[in-house]
Amino acid sequence: MAPALSTVFLHIGSEDTQVTLDGTIQRLTLGSQLTSLAYFRHQPPTPAEMETAIMVVEDEIARLRHDIAPGARLYSEDNDIRAIARLAGVAENEEMSLSVEAVERTFDRLALVINGRPASFEGIPDGNDFAATLLILREFMHHLQFNEIVIKGAKFEMLNQPSR
Repeated sequence: MAPALSTVFLHIGSEDTQVTLDGTIQRLTLGSQLTSLAYFRHQPPTPAEMETAIMVVEDEIARLRHDIAPGARLYSEDNDIRAIARLAGVAENEEMSLSVEAVERTFDRLALVINGRPASFEGIPDGNDFAATLLILREFMHHLQFNEIVIKGAKFEMLNQPSR
């Protein structure tokens, strides 16, 4: 019988990021608001601000690199990650699979905004909390070598959208 694959649950909160590795919770000092307030002085962030944030996020995520088993599966129930999946073109569903390539393409769209293109041209939110969440997700998947994240749950809310 093949060994069971390890599971990792990711929750990017406003003040921290919780990573549950086979039932054990680890907290990273990364969050959508915490990161955006600490590193982004402009909206959208400048290229230099984003580069600084990338270095900090990479360093914090690197703490987990030896804790993640090869072949582990990545999951989330975050509505903000669900929103990113929708922006990346993933159809709304109870369970959605978002590839690291789609995350990278979405980050490329954010980079265009950071370099002067209006966010509305790219169809992405212009808030810095969105930029921080996308950055954390991108670096998490890239540096910990996840090919995809499966988003579970059916509720969809867009980041930085006012309540109605």
